[in-house]
Amino acid sequence: MGTTQLDTVPEPKYWHLKTVLAEALDSEFAVGEILPNERELAARFGVARATLRQALEQLELEGRLQRRRGVGTTVAPPRMGVDVSSSETAWPGTGPESWQPTECTAAAPPAAVARLLEIGPDAQTHVVRRVRTSHGQSLAAELLHVPAASVPGLTGIDAPSGPALARTVLRELARLPLDGQDRSVELGSAGAVDAKELDRLPGAPVLVVTTRYFSGGRTAAVSLATYRADTCRLTFGAHGGLEIRHEEEQRRVS
Repeated sequence: MGTTQLDTVPEPKYWHLKTVLAEALDSEFAVGEILPNERELAARFGVARATLRQALEQLELEGRLQRRRGVGTTVAPPRMGVDVSSSETAWPGTGPESWQPTECTAAAPPAAVARLLEIGPDAQTHVVRRVRTSHGQSLAAELLHVPAASVPGLTGIDAPSGPALARTVLRELARLPLDGQDRSVELGSAGAVDAKELDRLPGAPVLVVTTRYFSGGRTAAVSLATYRADTCRLTFGAHGGLEIRHEEEQRRVS
């Protein structure tokens, strides 16, 4: 194979510094420890502060560092594994899980969701918003779109608003026989609402997990779950479900 133009491009200085800093984080700093200020770090590694900032920003993007207002730059906890295998057959809101419903509204779904649900673009769905936390940290935000046809019993229920209505929609949805589900994952950027929910800046990288739930030969509900890309890693194990686990032991071994 011949040499391409990219093969001759030297490694950027900040990228090499990022590797050196990552090794220092593993050997010299503990989770939650505050890093020295930029002036001290730049002097220690013999680089310009602009180069240092680029390396720190990359490490923050990779989930190795966290910038906390009023505190400074700290060493982030290990990434959490998110199992996105589709072997689990359970409706959202059933079984042990760490999702908490926060709101339920009626709205027309985005065009892509409407196509998955095979409904018209102006059809209203019940939109259940849920959040997922781990160790007190916001991890993911979800919008679950449920057509009225999937929860016919809801019309006869004097359902309250907010989280109580969300739980009622989930309970009615679980009355359907679940035939199965599938999932897809893609990289996205956080919108204003999700960014606020996840304590990130708008436009921050996120992992979007789309789940379709099937019942009676049709798509009964569609979930769009937005995960923080800086604190999560995707796994495809055989345990099913979106399971959160720490990889602290794995990091120590490696």
